[in-house]
Amino acid sequence: MPQRARQNSEISSRMPLPVFADELLCRSNPTLDQQRKAVMGQFMTPSTISEFMASLFTNPAGDIELLDAGAGAGALTAAFIQRCCANRQKPISVTATVYEMEPLLLPCLQEMLVRCRIACETSQVRFTADIRTNDFIREGRELLEKTLFSTNTRQPHFSHVILNPPYKKIRGDGEHRRLLRAIGIETGNLYAAFVAIGLKMLRPGGELVAITPRSFCNGPYFKQFRRLLLDTASIRQIHLFTSRSKAFAHDNVLQENIIFHLVKGADQGEVVISATEQTDFATGLTRRPVPFEQVVKPDDRNLVIHVAADRQDDLVEKRVKALPCTLRELGIEVSTGPVVDFRLQEFLRLLPDNETLPLIYPSHCEKGFVRWPGQGRKPNAIADVRETAKWLFPNGWYVLTRRFSSKEEKRRIVAAVHDPGQVPGERIGFENHLNLFHAGKQGLTPRLAKGLTLFLNSTLADQYFRQFSGHTQVNATDLRMLRYPRREVLERWGNMVRNIFPPQEEIDHLVNKAAGNE
Repeated sequence: MPQRARQNSEISSRMPLPVFADELLCRSNPTLDQQRKAVMGQFMTPSTISEFMASLFTNPAGDIELLDAGAGAGALTAAFIQRCCANRQKPISVTATVYEMEPLLLPCLQEMLVRCRIACETSQVRFTADIRTNDFIREGRELLEKTLFSTNTRQPHFSHVILNPPYKKIRGDGEHRRLLRAIGIETGNLYAAFVAIGLKMLRPGGELVAITPRSFCNGPYFKQFRRLLLDTASIRQIHLFTSRSKAFAHDNVLQENIIFHLVKGADQGEVVISATEQTDFATGLTRRPVPFEQVVKPDDRNLVIHVAADRQDDLVEKRVKALPCTLRELGIEVSTGPVVDFRLQEFLRLLPDNETLPLIYPSHCEKGFVRWPGQGRKPNAIADVRETAKWLFPNGWYVLTRRFSSKEEKRRIVAAVHDPGQVPGERIGFENHLNLFHAGKQGLTPRLAKGLTLFLNSTLADQYFRQFSGHTQVNATDLRMLRYPRREVLERWGNMVRNIFPPQEEIDHLVNKAAGNE
């Protein structure tokens, strides 16, 4: 071996295992097809995150059976092994089962596992590893299904599961969805599927640590997954990254991620909420225990998971909870816009004429009001024919919020007033990317519509919403969970609004004062 190569090998052999995983990642990342990575939902775990995740496990001891599904170059397994070898009371053995389907990563993973074996031998810990290149969902279904229908097949009882699963939607009519349903798992994303299978493969008292998007914390699409998680395990810790761009910066990922630690079958106690902006965990790390009832409200049938990063977030929640009214108590309903444009494409028109009615898109909402017609490629009108009639509302005063915001936007909730005086026509179409506040499919009063829009555009409402919404979608279900000021307060605010809304500072002052006094 040339002298420089020998020196480099000696240096790398002395590296901490997670740092060596970083080196492997730097070596392998340029060889990967970036488009394929995006399609497969692959985001590699940097060493600082993998070490923090491994630190969350209760002291690993005895004979450990570890599962790492979607292992990549082995960063998470490496961090777990380093944690085991650094403990005063070391485990007797570690058996690692790692899944990875990317052929280009397998040499790095094999090299990483050799280093793990050497580290364990040095610490007098027996180590064996099994690399599996099969589809984890397909194989997980087979293993779990055999357990359900046969008394002779032993289910894999892992003691520890550590995951950075792929982030990718699952087709409702696809094979993965069918396989998951066969073992009682209902979810629309690979990351939740990996966590759910991992939980089912854990032995009682076993621990799972995962880093995933926050999107499972709320919304109807993940409700069954939340139910499985909460029925199966207790939540010990949730870690927030206050910056969306830091967790997977090397992959240019803008995503709200959390790390969570679960214990299967354990009694639920307090939950530790920790947070950092940076991923080195050396500065700015906060930790605080909170009652589980603050994380999942006892009376919440939707099982939404609230994560308040600090005491300022607690104050925000306290202020919102102090507001006296639900939407139902105000006589207001919220629905998604009924016009699904691709289903009614033949009836949409770019410009209005005498045979059309106005059609409102999110792009028509500007600075608190609907501005119609708009410039651009979006239709402004829908044909006034029998086929479209059931999808239309009578023209009136409504409040609209965008169902989707871009990840770069500062505000999650963006509301606007629909003023019938500015948009002519007896009936009106609202496109499906909008949420629509109405009174029994009729308009609101002008003052109530303006006051409600003012409240929804407040910083208080937006900050509270972000505590349980970890993605850019704003669901009607989530808007029903907010509490609202009394009708007379909303109408008083509405009286203040003419053609423009007050500055943001004034809006926030009004809303904070109401929340403090109610």
